Amino acid sequence: MKIVFNALSARLGGGQTYLINLFQFVPVNADLEILVFAPASLKLPDHPAIRRVEPAWPTENPVVRALWEKWVLPGILKAEKADVLFCPGGVVGTRAPAGCKVATMFRNMIPFDLRVRKSIPLGLQRVRNWLLNRIMLKSMSQADLTIFISNYARSVIESLTQVKNAVTIPHGIGSVFRTHSGTTVRPDFLPASEYILYVSRFDVYKHHYEVVSAYAELSPELRERFPLILVGETNLPEAERVKSLIAALGLEKQVVLLGAIPYQSLPPLYHHAYLNLFASSCENCPNILLEALASGRPMICSDVMPMPEFGADAALYFSPFDSKDIRKVLSEALTSPDTLERLSAAAVTQSDKFDWENTSRKTWLELLALAARAKGSI
Repeated sequence: MKIVFNALSARLGGGQTYLINLFQFVPVNADLEILVFAPASLKLPDHPAIRRVEPAWPTENPVVRALWEKWVLPGILKAEKADVLFCPGGVVGTRAPAGCKVATMFRNMIPFDLRVRKSIPLGLQRVRNWLLNRIMLKSMSQADLTIFISNYARSVIESLTQVKNAVTIPHGIGSVFRTHSGTTVRPDFLPASEYILYVSRFDVYKHHYEVVSAYAELSPELRERFPLILVGETNLPEAERVKSLIAALGLEKQVVLLGAIPYQSLPPLYHHAYLNLFASSCENCPNILLEALASGRPMICSDVMPMPEFGADAALYFSPFDSKDIRKVLSEALTSPDTLERLSAAAVTQSDKFDWENTSRKTWLELLALAARAKGSI
């Protein structure tokens, strides 16, 4: 059986993390062939079943890529006698030939969050998300298999369209983040004191502005003891707005912007935090939340779904839209050692439920079952 991956849109971040872990756990199957169309930046394992295929077209350009998917990829699928075309990016722009089933995956929640879409300035980006909403709905309604990564996201899509064959398989947690049972070297750039940590790129729906506003309302003693560390790209408009707020509140010495930190360097930051915080209001499967829980440190978190689906009883929850509520929960956590001890234990238990090997095994089972259906329909 032959499965073709169209992963050309997986150019960075979570999309590549997902594929790297999926290919790490390819099932033992002598009949399995895997063809992968992917950016050069995606490193594939040396595996006898995996073959990278390079498009002849310059598919780095999204318009060119869309044309290639529509006019060229169908011929490749037919020539290769593919059983399954898997489009993990959520957009299927290819009409598969007879005998080839189509699988896709839903990862990007932004096109389906009207509040976030309205926060995007008028222009190309807003139009892009409007189009993605419609294209992704069509892709999922026509696919032979749709993989969801949270039950919340699945409920949103199933309220908008009929999905023929749906399965929920949450993402896993990389072993490098499971630092709760060991020790890690404390990076020199961290403050010598205890600290509160928030890891996330700067965007309106990540609510850094509300978090800093809440932090400013803590008692001077708590702010002195617990600096707030923000990790994420700072070359974004929302970062400038937050920087201005920090300056206006006179918090330059207590709120530390570390900028972007390499993914593999994040585990020690979570591990040494006195408290981890996650304030996003638009997620599909919140990887940062899961990775922070795996450190075994206490967590306070946005109460917007799907965060409670993944955090369960391992976090204290606040409304990310309300700085007063964030301050209340933040203060409660910082002044209650018993609560923090309970949250630490719960974080370990909850994070153990998410494992990349299990995620990959379940995904391959679904793809192989779909391939078997394709062969049975010939």
